[in-house]
Amino acid sequence: MSATSAVRPDHVAVLCGVGGHLPRHRVGNDELAARLDTDDAWIRTRTGIRFRHLAAPHEATSDLAVAAGRRALANSGTARADAVVVATTTPDRSCPATAPLVAARLGLSGAAAFDIGAVCTGFVYALAAGAGLITSGVAARVLVIGADVYSRIVDPADRQNAVVFGDGAGAVVLRDGHADEPGALGSFDLGSDGDHEDMITVAAGGSRLPADPSRTERHFAMRGKEVYRHALTRMTDSARTVLDRSGLTVDDVDRFVPHQANLRILRTVATDLGLPADRCATHVERAGNTGAASIPLALTDDHANRLLRPGHQVLLTAFGGGLTWGSCLLTWPDLPPAAAPAHHEQEFAP
Repeated sequence: MSATSAVRPDHVAVLCGVGGHLPRHRVGNDELAARLDTDDAWIRTRTGIRFRHLAAPHEATSDLAVAAGRRALANSGTARADAVVVATTTPDRSCPATAPLVAARLGLSGAAAFDIGAVCTGFVYALAAGAGLITSGVAARVLVIGADVYSRIVDPADRQNAVVFGDGAGAVVLRDGHADEPGALGSFDLGSDGDHEDMITVAAGGSRLPADPSRTERHFAMRGKEVYRHALTRMTDSARTVLDRSGLTVDDVDRFVPHQANLRILRTVATDLGLPADRCATHVERAGNTGAASIPLALTDDHANRLLRPGHQVLLTAFGGGLTWGSCLLTWPDLPPAAAPAHHEQEFAP
């Protein structure tokens, strides 16, 4: 199913399926407190996180992505897609990309498939790329996946980061449609600032500094206080930009789904935008910061719990390393019921 182009300027991408997956192993704060100089109250006060899920030694990013992708395709009512876009900071290998393997395991060999690396903003960037494939005529249906296994790059002895990050994958299916349809993606805002690339890094493993098991630079590093300030400003400004482009105000937003960095950040951004707390999706308490997976996991969780209703105006926003940021508006469609993100062992069968 090779991709060809036939521009359809009057067409837009329409969301028509969601799915998520979390690994079986759930780690509570008390388990981390037993080996780190911390406790449950310290973690919850600073992050809002109670649990996170960690991949088993045999599980890679592609395994989680396949499980989430399969669920999203099932929710969309078809196993077909013309393209697969995987947003991840933790690909199975530095070469090749993870997306072609994911596509093949989902029975989509021949589909266009590529990875996007924008750290925690990755899903919004991937969503924009998927929408572009549809409006340009390259694809009629696109599977967009955010998947990360942060437990492979975070130092387990790093108290600041080990308590924050978890592993998981979330996915959506986009199809060719029209702007007045429920599920239609609206305006996007994307941005970056490479002058601050050293604020969120895994320094070793690329062409600048090759991987070496003895290097501490192989682990994820983040300057938390600076990231916090930038995240608040960039997410808030980006969300306002996309509302302005759409001719909407915060009063028109029915559901706010920010990147689930930590509870303090997402609630502060909602407050700065003037959105009440009950309109803000929060999945971070049960999964931690799952990177590019966090927004599609939150969407799947909200849909499963009937917090998203057909016709809802949904505002997405994210911030990540690069630095990168992005936002998007969409109208929520009428989707079949979906299970909340969970482990299903049979999804890993060859």
